Amino acid sequence: MPNTGGISVDIELTINGERTTVEASSAADLATVLRQHGYIGVKCGCDGGTCGASKVFVDGEVHMACGMAATDADGSDIRTVGALGTQDVLHPVQQAFVDNFAVQCGFCIPGMVIQAVSLLESNPDPTERKVREALDDNVCRCTGYQKPVEAVLDAAERMEGEQSVSADGGHPVSTPVRGAESAGCSGGGRDE
Repeated sequence: MPNTGGISVDIELTINGERTTVEASSAADLATVLRQHGYIGVKCGCDGGTCGASKVFVDGEVHMACGMAATDADGSDIRTVGALGTQDVLHPVQQAFVDNFAVQCGFCIPGMVIQAVSLLESNPDPTERKVREALDDNVCRCTGYQKPVEAVLDAAERMEGEQSVSADGGHPVSTPVRGAESAGCSGGGRDE
């Protein structure tokens, strides 16, 4: 383990449903410890808890892992974006981000997905304004936020059962897709 200052301590965590003990520097933040143990869906964009890329659930609540000392998470249940779905079966929020072309470079997406899941768990039918407020502390330099907002609203509809999803994960032909008029074969047009 790289020397990040402090003394070496053992931290007990349940990460994505698996109970484990990890060795970490007493000075390390949670994001660094998670990434060192293979949870690379936790991104480090600012190393200070301000960009939103490192968001994870800690005991059911959203936290920016790079702004939280790893020792403060001792004994906690951690859920990363990797626990939400698999490559073959994405979580409805993840699938909506893909289907709505909301993934550009992908760096901010894990934090946005975590925040969107949290929002939809507490408010299954948010307004566009509520989605924008929820995503406000997720810094994104690629999308202009319009596509992620559309993705969260789409995910809300899917999770409420108002919109079906075809077997390949895309939208059935009979179901209009929000913004479909601008979504061409090149990847969905541009954000406005």
